[in-house]
Amino acid sequence: MAEQSCLVTNDWICGEYLRSRSQELADATVQHAGITVVSVLIGLAVAFPLALLARRGRRFAAPVLGLTTVLYTVPSLAMFSLLLPLFGLSAALVVTGLVLYSLTILVRNILAGLEAVPQEAKEAARGMGYGPARLLWEVELPLALPALMAGLRIATVSTVALTTVGSLVGKGGLGNLIEDALPSFFKAQVLTASVLCVLLAVTADLLLLGLQRLLTPWTRISTAALPAPAKAEAG
Repeated sequence: MAEQSCLVTNDWICGEYLRSRSQELADATVQHAGITVVSVLIGLAVAFPLALLARRGRRFAAPVLGLTTVLYTVPSLAMFSLLLPLFGLSAALVVTGLVLYSLTILVRNILAGLEAVPQEAKEAARGMGYGPARLLWEVELPLALPALMAGLRIATVSTVALTTVGSLVGKGGLGNLIEDALPSFFKAQVLTASVLCVLLAVTADLLLLGLQRLLTPWTRISTAALPAPAKAEAG
């Protein structure tokens, strides 16, 4: 008796599904990654000036941090419904929602990084004739990079997960496959799309971690210079 296909038996792990749907999986993964990258980049571009505004004083920090926090608490279904009249059933709807969700993480981390820059470093730069713009880009921002990159990593992984919700409007990348498979409980598709989503998040986090190490070599040097007991405490 011939062995039944894993698609017929609806197995969780099915090589035949991977072979027959490879192009569909690749297209969904590319869409998922594209929406994530665009959303995070726009979020970063919006969050940076908001963080600069927030650090000007409490009267600016309170509304900026308060607004971004409130936006993060809005359920995704409600967020997309509110944006629907503006963007319709488009990728822009999903991207805008994801940008708004990323702001609370990015603004807070950028602000924390800038506020953690030692006052001595800023005073030394001013003594060398640095103006506000040059001080920001050549002193404060490089020293704030570890906190900024940490926020960027969290926001990216969070956005990878939230992109699946875009399946509500047919723009959810791998989330589309999961939603399509749930009514018939197509096990192989649910598992494969879910695993790819996890792998995408892990890959993005590792790439950003590598970029962080490349951009902040002094953090490795300072750690390597610590005596053994200090390293143990730092770990």
